[in-house]
This record gives sequence, C-alpha cells and structure tokens, in this order.
Amino acid sequence: MPECVAALEMLHQALERETAQRQELERAFHDARTALAQAEADLACVRSGERHARHQALHDDLTALPNRRHLLQQLGHALARHGPNNTGPTVLYLDLDDFKAVNDTHGHGVGDEVLRITAARLSAAVRHGDMVVRLGGDEFACLLQGVADPAPLRQLCAKLLDAVSCPMKIDSLQLLVRPSIGIATCSRPGTTAENLLSCADAAMYAAKRGRSGFAFYGESAASEFTATSSCNIPNASARH
Repeated sequence: MPECVAALEMLHQALERETAQRQELERAFHDARTALAQAEADLACVRSGERHARHQALHDDLTALPNRRHLLQQLGHALARHGPNNTGPTVLYLDLDDFKAVNDTHGHGVGDEVLRITAARLSAAVRHGDMVVRLGGDEFACLLQGVADPAPLRQLCAKLLDAVSCPMKIDSLQLLVRPSIGIATCSRPGTTAENLLSCADAAMYAAKRGRSGFAFYGESAASEFTATSSCNIPNASARH
C-alpha cells in the first residue's frame, strides 16, 4: 500500500508538472500570436504610410491630379516603348490665359477653385487611359497614347477648349477662363521626356501669342527630334 500511495503521489506531481508546462506553452503561444498580430498591424501601417507618401510625391495636393514628376515618369516609360510598330506619345501643354487677373481681382481662393474646376473638366474630356496632369500654377498637361494624327488631335483640343471655356460659377461669380494648348508628338525614338514636354510648352506659347487656341509644334522640327535637341518657340506653328 505505501508503495502505491508513493507511486500515485509521483504520478500526481508529474501531471502537475505537465499541466504547468502546458499552461506555460499556451501562454507563450498566446503571447507569440499577440506579437505577430501587432507586427502585422505595424507593417500594414508602415505600408499604408509608404503608399500615402508615394501618392503624395506623385500627385498635386490642390487638384489630386498626377504632378509633373509623375508625368515625366510615365512619359519616360512611353518613350522607352516607342518603336517602328508603336506610335509615340503625344503631350498637350495647357495654360490658362490671363489667370493672374483672376487671382488679383477675386483672390487666391477663387483662383484655386478655378484650377479645381479646370482639372475636373479636363479629366472628363479626355479619353479613358489618357493622363491629365497639373504641372504647377495654372499649367496642365495631357499625356496621350496611340494618337498622333493631326485630325483627331485637333478634335480633342477643340473639345478641351470648349470644356474649359464654359462659364464657371463660383459662389456669386461667373467667370470665363480660356486655355491655350500646345501639341507635341514624338515621331522618332531617342526623344527625352523633358524634351517632348519642352516642345509642347513652346507650341503652347505660340498658341497664346497668336490667340489661336492651340498650336502644333512644327512638323519640320518634330521630324528632327533627338535626345539632345532643343525646342524654340519659332518652330511652333499655330493652327485652329
């Protein structure tokens, strides 16, 4: 009998030790799961912050449109794909005529609203897949893929002119804002993003100077695009 009692006592102690070990393992497992869940939450927060930071770096705060940096990235990718069987990208460069007078007369709050309305109208007027960008100030751009013929480009520019030029009602004000548009199409490989954007900018100044609505960068200059070429305003020919 004493031997049985001793054996039972030893068995009881062994069970208690195993129970304690099991409880310790359960606590460790629970702590590990809690730590893993916290780590996953922290990682998700970091990734969200990174996505937000990337979005902020590539988008305009006022209009939520892509910004100049984003345009140059996408334009660079499009130019890299340009080849004999792939139509080069086209850039439209838009500037609002006499926008400074809006700010000076009605204040920057009204001016900001004009820019937001312009951004919305441009976005609604372009084709699906085309990119509308705010370059800064009252300057915008559109990156077009797969269209280089003058006829559809004229139609699109006329559509953009009509869209932006419609009266804007802001509180008790009704404003008329008209853009000038410059058009530059990459006709040969080797063009850089900055170069093509500069050519569209030059064409825009020709349109603004001639009050013509829009202008194409000169066809003779466009046929001579190289990675190091420069664009001069006289090479832009106004068309309406």
